[in-house]
Amino acid sequence: MAAQLIFNIPNVKVRKPRVFRGGINLTNLTEREMRERYRFGRETSDFLVDLLGNDLQRGTMKKTALTVEEQLSIALRFYASGSFLQVIGDTLGYDKSTVSRAVDNVTNAILARKKDFISFPTSKADVDEVKLGFYEQANFPHVVGCTDCIHVRIQRPVEDEAAFVDRKNFSSINVQAVCNHEGKFTQITADWPGSVHDSHIFKTSSICKHLEENHKGLIRMKPEKVCRIIGAYAVLHNIAVLRKEPLDETPCINPPPVPANAYNGPQGGNTVRDYIARSFF
Repeated sequence: MAAQLIFNIPNVKVRKPRVFRGGINLTNLTEREMRERYRFGRETSDFLVDLLGNDLQRGTMKKTALTVEEQLSIALRFYASGSFLQVIGDTLGYDKSTVSRAVDNVTNAILARKKDFISFPTSKADVDEVKLGFYEQANFPHVVGCTDCIHVRIQRPVEDEAAFVDRKNFSSINVQAVCNHEGKFTQITADWPGSVHDSHIFKTSSICKHLEENHKGLIRMKPEKVCRIIGAYAVLHNIAVLRKEPLDETPCINPPPVPANAYNGPQGGNTVRDYIARSFF
């Protein structure tokens, strides 16, 4: 009887051949189409390319390496739409991992410049400017910022699951923001139950509305990454305000000014509170 040879060949996963696709062409888009897809017009997009170019430039001569414009376009499309990374990749013609890296790289590059665009007024001149701005808009004295807050739902992580559950049994990121009279963020914090407070602070409220609408109240990413993306949102919002980009928001209708004399009394909390109560309520 002839001998039979038996080979125990392990199951080897065959790697799929790499397919290079993509290639974003913005030249044929109108200003309206640019803002519908990326929330910024062409001039502001060029401004962001110049601003972030050094950080996003790839140190390789490979033809498949993403340009600064491509990385920025991928990230802005993600920020503006709130779609899944896979959906962004399928739409623009890139692999999901490529989209994820582009979003990470652009987010980090934006946050590296947060101090240039997000800062709370500290000098007397800056504080007085903000106070005057609020007073001219609403006739409300001594205001240096307006606050807003939202709990952004996230997909509950597998590891240390209980640490991300808030008092309502939701897995969420707590976002608190302060803006000035121009609508620019002057402070924003993002953290989650169980984290060390201010561990993801971006010294700085439409950002809350954007998160609710675009991400449907649920972001399927790790909390650390969500916090960084929220910080990038705030920086981009301030850039939009500075460059007078049209914001996709419901305009604020200011009430008629309430006649009131300028307050010149003691600056104690009780006396200021009593003055406001007598004048505005």
